[in-house]
Amino acid sequence: MAEDPILGELSGDKVLLGGAATGELYEQGSFGRPVPGGLHLSLVEAAYLLDRGRISVRVGGEDLDFQSFFEAATALEAGFEFRYVVYKDLRERGYYVQPGVTDFRVYPRGGKPGKTPAEFYVHVVSEREPVPLKELVEPAKIARQMRKRLMLAVVDEESDITFYEAKDRDLKGEMEVEAPGGTATLLEDRVMLWDPEASEALHEGGFYGKPVGGRLQLSLVESAYLLEKGVLRIVDRSGAPLTPEEFSRRSRLVEEEFDMKRLVYRDLRDRRLVVKTGFKFGSHFRVYKRVEGSKKVPHSEYLVHSVPEGHIFHLPVVSRAVRLAHSVRKQMVFARQEGDEVKYLEIRRLKP
Repeated sequence: MAEDPILGELSGDKVLLGGAATGELYEQGSFGRPVPGGLHLSLVEAAYLLDRGRISVRVGGEDLDFQSFFEAATALEAGFEFRYVVYKDLRERGYYVQPGVTDFRVYPRGGKPGKTPAEFYVHVVSEREPVPLKELVEPAKIARQMRKRLMLAVVDEESDITFYEAKDRDLKGEMEVEAPGGTATLLEDRVMLWDPEASEALHEGGFYGKPVGGRLQLSLVESAYLLEKGVLRIVDRSGAPLTPEEFSRRSRLVEEEFDMKRLVYRDLRDRRLVVKTGFKFGSHFRVYKRVEGSKKVPHSEYLVHSVPEGHIFHLPVVSRAVRLAHSVRKQMVFARQEGDEVKYLEIRRLKP
């Protein structure tokens, strides 16, 4: 014979249950938070238990069925319907889930509150909801500081869920490049290095540029980096030398995102990585840990896209970028400036 549901009272954004609930719900299933004399359930926990007949809920002496409670909860808590979908999904997969510093904290399979630490902090969003960069960066920092992983649960218009992990990455390469100098000319939107020997040395030694008939054609960000490092001397068509400042000024006229890309390109190269255009993959750069000559080019490990400090992520765009990166065996990384440093945020699919 089924047990009678435990009676709870809706009060604000919590459901309050008596002391009998502590043993049955908290100790056995890790639902709610014990308080003197009883148990507090969050709205998503209460909805989950109400739907399963484990509790009943009243407000002002009136019993609420699941529909009435759900409608009330959506009015009390913005985004409740998305969080409920994710909570229910994770619980039914066998995970213990509790409210956390983001939306939830999730324990590893076989673990539970009080016995094992949580593995993930979960941040729930709708696919239609634009997500500011800082709303991923800050939770990722908190998760790292607490030795957790950040799970981004994206709920689409049909209430299907796609899970991602967002985490800071410390990218490092293995290149040692000592390239000879040379004189190159700024043309319209690229730079040409004319000397065949210097061209071959730069391309073979550091995988810079694109060989064109014994000469080397370089992008603006590549050229800016080599000019700053003193590897290249760059002149205009009249033969007048260009300072790094003048070269950058002219490059901005051609490429709107030049400064942002140059900053990230410089940081990646200084990390001993090889950086090439990622245009064919819809990102700013494809990045290699090491390239040993043009005849033995491996798959690049990362796709890196530079974003400004106030960037807003649109989740369908993120989904396409991450899926494409995965399909070509790369990791999708977003680069941002933070103070005087460049930081990297990797976003990848998760299968809980």
